[in-house]
Amino acid sequence: MPKLNISDIVNESKFNRFHIGLLISCCVIIIFDMFDLVIYGSVIPILLKEWSISPIQAGAIGSYGFFGMMVGAVCFGIFADKFGRKTGLILSVILFSVFTFFCAFAPGPTSFSIFRFIAGIGIGGVLPNVIALITDYTPKHLHNLMISIALCSFSIGGIVAGLIGIYFIPLTGWQSVYWAAALPILFIPFMLKYFHDSPAMLLAKGRIAELRAVLSKVNNKIALIPDMEFETNYTKESGSPVTALFKNNRALGTVMIWIAFFMSLLMYNGLTTWLPNLMFKAGYPLGSSLSFSIVLNIGAIIGTLVLGRLADKHGVKKVLVPMFIVASICLAILGFKYNMIILYVLVAITGACTMGAQNISYSIAAQYYPPSMRSTAVGFASGIGRIGGIIGPTFGGILVALNLSLQMNFLSFALPGILAAIAFSLVPLKFDSSQHVPLPTDTNTEAAGK
Repeated sequence: MPKLNISDIVNESKFNRFHIGLLISCCVIIIFDMFDLVIYGSVIPILLKEWSISPIQAGAIGSYGFFGMMVGAVCFGIFADKFGRKTGLILSVILFSVFTFFCAFAPGPTSFSIFRFIAGIGIGGVLPNVIALITDYTPKHLHNLMISIALCSFSIGGIVAGLIGIYFIPLTGWQSVYWAAALPILFIPFMLKYFHDSPAMLLAKGRIAELRAVLSKVNNKIALIPDMEFETNYTKESGSPVTALFKNNRALGTVMIWIAFFMSLLMYNGLTTWLPNLMFKAGYPLGSSLSFSIVLNIGAIIGTLVLGRLADKHGVKKVLVPMFIVASICLAILGFKYNMIILYVLVAITGACTMGAQNISYSIAAQYYPPSMRSTAVGFASGIGRIGGIIGPTFGGILVALNLSLQMNFLSFALPGILAAIAFSLVPLKFDSSQHVPLPTDTNTEAAGK
């Protein structure tokens, strides 16, 4: 009896209710994920007075969350490939919800920092699993667009955090915004019922009934005969998923992806931190300088969606490399005087080509590897990128302290973009030449039974 290839079933599916539900669910999780991360910024002015801490101490507390994210991205990536994306994602949500909620009851900065670090582990664990799940269950021609839409939820989460902070902190105190962090716990029963591990893991674990049920939702035009057997393009590689990242000629691609993530987040986090200050020092009014950050993020949202569609059409590598080059060119020429309209356009393009390209980078990190190590791959790339993201603001601070010209400051931020473009250009393209039995349709099955 012929076997159905699970990758073919997913890739030949049409966008349907299952995919919509998966996308919305992942977006909700990312919104809460980002809310829990950035809400700290809303309470810093109050904590400075209430706990009599210095700005440096407040900054350190913020950094603990980012360090936790780095740890969580790596650890939960490995965990999910071994025990399942569903379990990894649920544990991540529990961690960041519970310990962000605990921050409301922290008696001082020490306990608050501990809670924030542990919450950061959960926050960091979300992205590798969300990216991997979307890649596992969406047709290949929609991978990048689906991931792009999901990652736009980061910006929504930041907006929600700001609005809640503005409204509730004056009314009910800073603790109230952390009470809201417990809401994702209510989402856990839904995740337990409707989320699934990757098809490859379901097959490997012998959970055939669950596999058959979920594949019938993914591709409802497939006639799943009760005793039909399944196969996958991939065989589980021996050893740790971490060492497997470097096997089968993947070493160069893995290292290049890590370098690109490091450089990309160094550039973007440094730029978002210091752009208002640099423009203010260049002689622009403070209000206009702050508006550059808003334009940068609007460009990032639009860029993420547009680049995701282009990547699905032309290939993610063919989109990423030129976008990082364009970002570097825009940054290099930002150091010169222009009228405000031209400046806003340049900043918007920079946002689209930096954060937009970085968001699409998660697609190449997921698609370059087989399902058995996909969460590990995205987790490590994200973790390495977080190191660059932590260094980025410090890098910008050093540039400002050196009193360099505005042109040299922007040229310095442009350099990581060039290095990211070079790194992605060196990632070898992967081709799957496997041949599979054509998928039976309802019509084929009926004909066979006549």
